[in-house]
Amino acid sequence: MSRSTHSNTLTGWREWVSLPDLGVDWIKAKIDTGARTSSLHAFDIEELDSDGEPWVRFRVKPWQDSQEDAVVVECPIHDRRAVRSSSGHAQDRLVVQLMIRLVDREVLAEVTLSNRDEMGFRMLIGREALRRGYIVDPARSFLGGRAPREARRRNRGRA
Repeated sequence: MSRSTHSNTLTGWREWVSLPDLGVDWIKAKIDTGARTSSLHAFDIEELDSDGEPWVRFRVKPWQDSQEDAVVVECPIHDRRAVRSSSGHAQDRLVVQLMIRLVDREVLAEVTLSNRDEMGFRMLIGREALRRGYIVDPARSFLGGRAPREARRRNRGRA
């Protein structure tokens, strides 16, 4: 069994995270130990070919119920996976690798792209990312701090 090279970092069941490579400074995420892979709300997903390599272009809406600050992203496709939702429905999803800043640390994580419009969080952080030295306290929230007031307002007061 391998040990993490990082000290254990405490995180709550929900956190404000950032996706620095995408220019997304704030997005509210649910820390989900029941999910293996992390997941990001993405729309207008389009597969591309870049010099013979599979890439994807998609848009990210960091705020609930708002188009404000939507970001267009292009990145290599890391994998394709059949992912089973909590309701038992299987769906094929594209997987990309993204740097996630969670509680003052950055980790590279595999992230599936999916439509999370009906979900309460734009992002889920799954076990693969968490096993890099995170401990989840399910009774606490926002241990990495809260987004600035303006960001929380843009998220329709759901901070």
